[in-house]
Amino acid sequence: MTGPRETVRSGYSYLTTDPDLEKSIGFREVDPDRDLGRLHAWLNSDHVLPYWEQDDPLLQVRETINERARNEDQTLYIGYLDHTPMSYWESYWAARDRIGDYYDADQTDQGIHLLIGPPEYLGEGYGAPLVRAMVGFQFQHPETERIVTEPDIRNERAIRVFEKCGFEAAHEVDLPDKTGLLMFCDRDRFEEGGA
Repeated sequence: MTGPRETVRSGYSYLTTDPDLEKSIGFREVDPDRDLGRLHAWLNSDHVLPYWEQDDPLLQVRETINERARNEDQTLYIGYLDHTPMSYWESYWAARDRIGDYYDADQTDQGIHLLIGPPEYLGEGYGAPLVRAMVGFQFQHPETERIVTEPDIRNERAIRVFEKCGFEAAHEVDLPDKTGLLMFCDRDRFEEGGA
């Protein structure tokens, strides 16, 4: 296991540079053993708990992450800013996720869940560049034409970030653990520059 200030220069599934931030953004797949400590800390952060509601002990977090990592319908990532781990991402096939029950999902639609871990990264304007990088990564799949997300309706900051990245609100959805705002980003809109 490595510490929260770990730096890496290789092993990314996707790496880009945001021209406005002039910082690199990378995603590498979660290694449950390597990342358990940081994920446990992030999930128990004051700014994450209201939305993820996973203030579980370390062993329960290990089981949860292992279960998610085994799910072939999603891939878990650690997001890096300038090679420093600072976010957690779930990229999933929407038609095989619970959200697929709430709209007419295409088999190639992909979805996003995310959290920013260390609080010092909040309010610094990193959210939109990070989401744009992940959406760009997901659209590398040639058959994917739409990305879906369902942020907690209370999380106005997250909703604004998705809107900045070209997502449009469809309607509220009552999920088992939250009321979400179903939002879509089409490939054409994203490639044209979004909102």
